[in-house]
Amino acid sequence: MTTDTHRVIQPSVLYFGTPVVLLTTENEDGTCNLAPISSAWALGQHIVLGVGSESRTLRNLAERPELVINVASPELWEHVERLAPLTGADPVPAAKRAVYRYEPDKFAAAGLTPAAADLVKPPRVAECALQLEARARALTPGGAGLFFSVECDVLRVHVAERFVVPGTHHIDPAVWSPLICNFRHYHGLAPELGHGFRSETARATAPAV
Repeated sequence: MTTDTHRVIQPSVLYFGTPVVLLTTENEDGTCNLAPISSAWALGQHIVLGVGSESRTLRNLAERPELVINVASPELWEHVERLAPLTGADPVPAAKRAVYRYEPDKFAAAGLTPAAADLVKPPRVAECALQLEARARALTPGGAGLFFSVECDVLRVHVAERFVVPGTHHIDPAVWSPLICNFRHYHGLAPELGHGFRSETARATAPAV
């Protein structure tokens, strides 16, 4: 084991390896908004999202709390990057005008396909192998007004068949990999090092001897 020498720094972002998700929400006119974020984490059947306070996504969730949390996989990184400089807010908020531009049809701009959800109005992203239909239950301001933490209840989980351990409801971590935002660079997962003691798939996915 190597003991490194540490130094104090002040990075502009702290995305130290977080999953990229595409959020679909309903606009006031019944159309949908599609937005990438890289602040998402799960506790049981609940997902917490970090959403910008001036975003169309936050405005939509405050008025219409249904959404789909589409978890991107590594091969979609270029589609995600096409979305990155776009906003559904019109007019574009003053703080975003130097970087973002308004785009009403983000699915088309990103080259992605909407697919009907079962329990909520916003569509799923067909190209995403893992899709979580959800409802926002709490929006909490933070960061001196820069963002909101959005707590969501997951209502239904869709996953591509090839990622499910046969005969179970478990996603196979040996074949599934989320797209990771690592200090604003895109990565997939590296090869597995081991598994936690509470793993439900360790035996199911272990190679035959």
